[in-house]
Order: sequence, then C-alpha cells, then structure tokens
Amino acid sequence: MARPREFNTEDALTAAMHVFWEKGYEDASLPDLLDGMAITRGSLYKAFTDKRTLFLKVMTRYEQQAVIPAVGLLTDNAIPDGLDRIEALFRSVVRTVRDGDTRGCLMCTAAAGPASEDLEISDIVQNLLDQMKAGFDAALAASGDFASVTAETRALLSDMLVTHYVGMRTLTRAHTTADQLDSGVTAIIALLKARA
Repeated sequence: MARPREFNTEDALTAAMHVFWEKGYEDASLPDLLDGMAITRGSLYKAFTDKRTLFLKVMTRYEQQAVIPAVGLLTDNAIPDGLDRIEALFRSVVRTVRDGDTRGCLMCTAAAGPASEDLEISDIVQNLLDQMKAGFDAALAASGDFASVTAETRALLSDMLVTHYVGMRTLTRAHTTADQLDSGVTAIIALLKARA
C-alpha cells in the first residue's frame, strides 16, 4: 500500500511560487525549493517530477493569484472610468514597494529568464501578457476619453501599457524607489490624458 503524501500539494505550490518569485527560475536551487516547500527531495520528484514541471504548475498558480486579479481590476465595472482602473493598478505596484515587497512580477521575471529558452514557458508568459493587454484594452474602452478611438489605436495603447507595466515591475526588482515608480505612474497617466 502506497504511503499517503505528507504535505498539502496546494500549499507546496504556493510556497514554491514564492521561492521562484523571490529568486527567479535559474537562481531557485533545489535546496531553496525543498526548504521553502518544507518537503523532501523524493516528495518533490514524486509530486512534481522536476524543477521545470514544478515551475509550469507555479505559473498557473501565479496566473490565479496575481494576473487574474490584476485583469479583474482593469475590467471592474464598479470603477466607472477605465483610466481610474489603470491608475489604480499602477498605484498598487507603488504601494507594494512602499510596503517592502521588491520581488516585482513572476511573469516579468519569467519573460526575462526561462522564456527566452523554453518555448512552453514562453507561451505561458505570452498568454499572461495577452490577458494583461486585454485588460488594458477593456479599461481604455470604458474610459470616456478613449471609448471612441479605433480598436487599432486602443490595441497600440494597450501594448504601450503592458510594456510600461512590465518595465515598472522589473524596475521593482532593481530596488527602484517607490517615489521614482510613482513619478512614472504620474507620467503615464498624464500622457494618456494628453492623448485623449
């Protein structure tokens, strides 16, 4: 009779997500993961096969815990003006840094790391970026200033906002100050208002 698993898989995945988020894919060593997940080497291999498979599962967890809520904010009809939704998302990044969290974004870290060499990880990252782009597009469409612009123009602006978001989250890992990030948010919102 097989021995029952001695850990909660969901908790272990969440713990692994935080290790990868803090250290990045390449720098998260097996001992780091085992320590963070509080499991044995054998348990990790039995439950998740290997580090890469674990990371793929972690990216799904990150989508659920970070990307979907971000898109939810961008599409939140309780905030009538889409520009307010966009500003709220960017300001939340600044707040996170003020609270001492400088991990940035696991999606952005993956884009700059393993996605450059692993097509499956690249596809996952692109899917997450596409979700963010769709969220920005929905927010722009909900703004009185941008509701009448063409879909092509909104798509270009959404691409710009994704680029700015990824850049901002990446700068967070470089310990850019919250004040510098806040200035960047003020500038991007001012540019959007000027464009409108």
